[in-house]
Amino acid sequence: MAADVRLSSLKEWDDDQVLSAMSEGNRLALAELYERYWYVLYRVAFQKTKSSEMAEELVQDLFVQLWQKRASLTVRRVDSYLFGALKYSVIDSIKSRIVHEKFQEYQQFFAPQVDSSTEDQLAYSDLLGTIETELLKLPPKTQEVFRMSRFEGQTIPEISQKLALTDKAVEYHLSKALKLLRTQLRDYSFVWLLISFGQL
Repeated sequence: MAADVRLSSLKEWDDDQVLSAMSEGNRLALAELYERYWYVLYRVAFQKTKSSEMAEELVQDLFVQLWQKRASLTVRRVDSYLFGALKYSVIDSIKSRIVHEKFQEYQQFFAPQVDSSTEDQLAYSDLLGTIETELLKLPPKTQEVFRMSRFEGQTIPEISQKLALTDKAVEYHLSKALKLLRTQLRDYSFVWLLISFGQL
């Protein structure tokens, strides 16, 4: 009965009351916030990404993170918080997509074609070997973070969540990897630009 009362009364509560209930573990409160804001958030995300699938994913991820951080949230205005968080998610998503596209361009441009000379194939293999060799000099966690970020195009929040690290820790691992590769890939300046593209 108590759940029924809460469900019926949530519609009449203001955002702060609903957020407070959610922070105490009330899933119905989360559903109510989602119902109030998902569409306007989706429209903003769609305008920026031009992708309905990506927009839906960003909004869903936003509310998942809202629930996961419910106990530690400090929010003055719910709408400002949600739109602010969405803004950074959209930026990270676009940067991730650009990095992925640029790396694909690099692969298409530099990968030897079927009729390439043996010399070109060896040069390409040497380049890949150099990258892999240098990465292996790094701690396993740093390698993993770097690969997820630069080769898989995942964002810092995504990596943080999947590896149970803070955003700062992810940034530290990326910085560590980039510092090493910056020195070792001096002869491959174009490749280095692609790898470092999108660095925070």
